Amino acid sequence: MLVAHRTRGDELYSVRAATIYAELTEQFTVRRRLGELLALATDLYPGLLPDRLQLSYDRQRMQQHKLGLEFDHGLLASWWLDDAVCGAHLIDSMTAPLPKALVLLNELREFDQVDLGVVRVERNGVAGEVTLQNHAFLNAEDVTSVRALELAVDLVLLDDRIEIGVLRGAPATHPKYAGRRVFSSGLNLTHLVQGRIPLVDFFLNRELGAMNKILRGHPVDGPSGGPERRHEKPWIGALETFAIGGGCQILLVCDQVIGETGSYFSLPAGREGIIPGLGGMRLARVFGDAQSRLAVTTKVTYPADSPLGRQLVGTVVEPAEMTDAIAACVAEQTEVGAISARANRRAMRIAAEPVDLLRRCLANYTRDQAECLFDPALTGNLHRIWRRSVS
Repeated sequence: MLVAHRTRGDELYSVRAATIYAELTEQFTVRRRLGELLALATDLYPGLLPDRLQLSYDRQRMQQHKLGLEFDHGLLASWWLDDAVCGAHLIDSMTAPLPKALVLLNELREFDQVDLGVVRVERNGVAGEVTLQNHAFLNAEDVTSVRALELAVDLVLLDDRIEIGVLRGAPATHPKYAGRRVFSSGLNLTHLVQGRIPLVDFFLNRELGAMNKILRGHPVDGPSGGPERRHEKPWIGALETFAIGGGCQILLVCDQVIGETGSYFSLPAGREGIIPGLGGMRLARVFGDAQSRLAVTTKVTYPADSPLGRQLVGTVVEPAEMTDAIAACVAEQTEVGAISARANRRAMRIAAEPVDLLRRCLANYTRDQAECLFDPALTGNLHRIWRRSVS
């Protein structure tokens, strides 16, 4: 079925994708998120995409029983991202603050904290501390947590009293790790097996939203062209216990990573039959090509205090010293002034991952992840790995 969809979609989108995008954005004058664009396209171009009722029904199925209707969304989004003008506009639109964040900003300014359920935001001096607290799943990522993380990142970026963001896991309530801080156990495999990890609302919103906002910040309105202008802030990631899969991907977009002794990170999505976001590309900048391939395709883990681990983790401290180490890093990163800190991170980011490189990688990722999600091989991989993880 996917082969037929791919062939039909490629023939259609190669001719119409850019024109459709321009019409949906009123000739690039309106910023719309990917989900909104796809919903509008469904309504305005009957037959182009699965209708809302069909899609709603398919989303209620277990992953192994899905018809793969969301593949068409991934294919169209891929063509949009592959177009230089449409892709750049979509990336810019997806990094704009969420409307809910603009409402919650008043709460943060008044109380210095906002509890988003599975994520909490607190202002501590010039630091915006984002605490991951999805306790039921050891900070595993799902639709709810990804949305909450994006809101939290927005709030840190929007509050002009905050100069730097900090990402850290809350003390766990899980019996095995009770009282220990855990950064993230990666993708919520239970939800994926149950068919509750959609392509757009999870995978694409995550890469284009929360992840890209940590790396690039918010767009700044003004005339087009000229030097890159974005409202961004540096981020510190605290690696405690472990950062698996998506957790590792988050650390890869942080400016500084502090790890506790005994902690580790890994990026095993390739073994599950999916793509670890843009983690492979970013890990290759840390490790080089050969080691990053090994990381994605095998069970290898990287202790924070190992030679390879130290290529990502800049500072390793004892668990009891983590809070003080974060405070020291905040002070060090902000003492030179916010303008200088942001300018230096921008220069390094543009050199390492220019927007056009991001766009081209996302175009392929979007299409490939859609194919992986509805590949029958994924079902076998998932049940084998999932049964082991819950046993």
